Amino acid sequence: MKALVTGGAGFIGSHLVERLLNEGYEVICVDNFTLGTQERVDKFINNSNYKFYKIDINNTEDFCNQLKDEKIDIIYHLAANSDIQKGGKNPMVDYNDTFMTTFSVLELMRRNNIKNLFFSSTSAIYGDEKGLLMTEDLGGLKPISYYGGAKFASESFISSYSYMNDFNTMIFRFPNVIGPSLTHGVIFDFKKKLEKNPNELEILGDGTQTKPYIYVLDLIDVIMMMTKEIPKGIEIYNIGVETATSVTTIADIVCEELGYQNVKYKYTGGNVGWKGDVPKFQFDLTKIHNKGWHSSYTSDEAVRETVRHIK
Repeated sequence: MKALVTGGAGFIGSHLVERLLNEGYEVICVDNFTLGTQERVDKFINNSNYKFYKIDINNTEDFCNQLKDEKIDIIYHLAANSDIQKGGKNPMVDYNDTFMTTFSVLELMRRNNIKNLFFSSTSAIYGDEKGLLMTEDLGGLKPISYYGGAKFASESFISSYSYMNDFNTMIFRFPNVIGPSLTHGVIFDFKKKLEKNPNELEILGDGTQTKPYIYVLDLIDVIMMMTKEIPKGIEIYNIGVETATSVTTIADIVCEELGYQNVKYKYTGGNVGWKGDVPKFQFDLTKIHNKGWHSSYTSDEAVRETVRHIK
């Protein structure tokens, strides 16, 4: 089996590339190093089953032309802007890096008769539906960030392309992913702030923002489990953990694991960290649980393990 991994030099992508290689796949990795790193490419470069292309995926014609001769069995499309705050300052970031990368992947599939797709979507497509249990068939979705909007638009294009071209598509909607080789996010923000001032830690919002954090290796396990054979049409799954972690709890864990004591927390106020942030949400995980998968780490455990890796 030959797999193409877009964003394969990124955080989640590099873990997926490693698992695919370990299971005997030929792997083509595509990245432009906006968020991915050369180090993650170098890790596999001597593997005869690994090939790397440095491409701007949002350049559809260049992307399709460079890969037109590759006989690809499945595409794992992970390339996207994963920094919601960055995208919030400039909507072109998510238009180019989140939506247009998806369009390019779909065109590659259409032009080269590639039938199997895995798409990494997000909890952000649900928007801020306070108190509502997020099920996969929830209608009237209203994403509130450019990132969520670009992922929602991507899902819509995937739906139409899948119908028009008989694609077999697996879509995962998941929350914050953390773990070994994480490079940005609230844990890193706290670490950097504490290095500058070990006595005081600024926390965006009021600290009560509470979200599920999934450990990256748990995510890779369920991706591999559910893409061994993708059924015809489109399947959508919420992927996550049953528990959630507040921003203040993350601060407590970071301070404890990194050895900072008597730190004064300074809250900026309000129930969101930035415009477009969803302070709380609850996934319905019944569908994936019925397939026999459960996360091995709770949300708090995933946070603690991640801090231990970066310290």
